[in-house]
Amino acid sequence: MPIEDLLSHFAVALGIGLLIGLERGWKARKDQPGSRTAGIRTFAITGLLGGTVGAMALALGGAASAAGGLVLGLGFAAYAAVIALFCLEENRADKSYSATTAIAAMIAFALGAYALVGDARVAGAAAIAVTILLAAREQMHGWLKRITETELRSALILLAMTFIALPAVPDDPVGPFGGVNPREIWLIAIVLAGVSFLGYAAVKYFGARHGVLIAAAAGGLVSSTAVTAANARHAAAGEGSPRLLAAGVALATTVSLMRVLAIVTALNPALLWLLAPPLLAAGAVATAYAFASVYWRRERAGRQQPVTFRNPFGFWSVVGFAIFLGLVVVLGRALGEGFGAAGAIVGAFALGLADVDAVTVSITRLAPQPLSLQDATFAILAAVLSNSLSKLAIGAVVGRSRFALEIMVMSAACLVAGGLALALALALFPA
Repeated sequence: MPIEDLLSHFAVALGIGLLIGLERGWKARKDQPGSRTAGIRTFAITGLLGGTVGAMALALGGAASAAGGLVLGLGFAAYAAVIALFCLEENRADKSYSATTAIAAMIAFALGAYALVGDARVAGAAAIAVTILLAAREQMHGWLKRITETELRSALILLAMTFIALPAVPDDPVGPFGGVNPREIWLIAIVLAGVSFLGYAAVKYFGARHGVLIAAAAGGLVSSTAVTAANARHAAAGEGSPRLLAAGVALATTVSLMRVLAIVTALNPALLWLLAPPLLAAGAVATAYAFASVYWRRERAGRQQPVTFRNPFGFWSVVGFAIFLGLVVVLGRALGEGFGAAGAIVGAFALGLADVDAVTVSITRLAPQPLSLQDATFAILAAVLSNSLSKLAIGAVVGRSRFALEIMVMSAACLVAGGLALALALALFPA
């Protein structure tokens, strides 16, 4: 390794020790000098020591060689034994049982060595992550005290769905008309569960009004349908004001409409002249409805029912809904193939019941040939319309009558505003 590179890697090793040592030293800043096993100087030297052992391993053929691997292993074992002995004595003097300093010192040594034998950027990033975890001790302990068994179980289920089950789910389509990809269905279930969990956490930590809107805006970036399903379930369980939960659906709808505009802008901006006016008008109405429901109507109505979500999500409910959306995709493809020339619009309408983004991406690629710009716009708007109808159906079937009524009023207002804007755009810019 050239001397310039060697020195830069040693600088990273030193920085790793200083960074971790800064946090450890700050925690013990009120202690008497010499009363702690390791402070900022010891950690800085530890990083350099690890870098030195790593450099020796490089000189002997690298970490993969027998000699280099032996040096790394023996160096780490010797350092770990020394630091563990001193931390043991410190714990005895303090009458405590903490291994944090010992583990942090071993990590500083290991990352210092890796900065020489591996990727220094990865070593530096790992050191930052370690320091953040060490500095967040009080916040993490406080959060751990507040978490409930239901929340812990739901979080573990969501993690298992994502990191254990998802890699094992087949990625090949199954069924007629192009089939349904089981992995895509499972991803829908993960999104539904994740959006519901996000709403639960937002309401718990930010309060009812702000929490519902924050969760809806974030969930709308992924799926406004998932937000509707989650809020409808909460409304049916009596876990909050139907008006407030419907306001969350309205804001998620706005985000969904802006997502469609962003996709079209990126893939086929020629469609914007006719597509932007109705979507912007509908989005403005949905946003106004959401904030009026949360703030203005709240002041006039006086005290409202508090929002308290009892369970982040139900596993079987999100899986069942994901399967239903998968069946809708198959139905949409079947209708699209069966209606010939009008299949694009009919298929977009059917597929929009489950997913607007996928339809938007597909249609933008078909204009101006074989679809005209106007036909492509109508197909995308058909998908947006059917997605709004699916929200109405979810509100009526899953949510309570008041929640369904709120969704109906919001959707009707958006439809009127979007329709008027479309008519105006057609009059001003005829095809």
